Amino acid sequence: MNIFVGNLSSGVTDEDLRNAFEAFGQVSSATITKDKYSGESRGFGFVEMPAKAEALAAINGMNGKELKGQNLKVNEARPRPDARGGGGRSGGRRW
Repeated sequence: MNIFVGNLSSGVTDEDLRNAFEAFGQVSSATITKDKYSGESRGFGFVEMPAKAEALAAINGMNGKELKGQNLKVNEARPRPDARGGGGRSGGRRW
């Protein structure tokens, strides 16, 4: 199950996130989303846990908990909408 973790402080690392969630079971991956230009945390990340029961326990146990000075917002990640539209131009010819 893929878990969204929001309201992360800038000091939280992937390893911090993994360690916090491993208290509830096996963690396949834990990654913090970073800005592609600055490389700094965007304040959220994702944790993948293979066992649904453990993932649900982690969501319930970690939501609202403090990690490095911030109270986390934790829930099941929603699938990303397919936003791959074709460019921003309307039809018509360019002369």
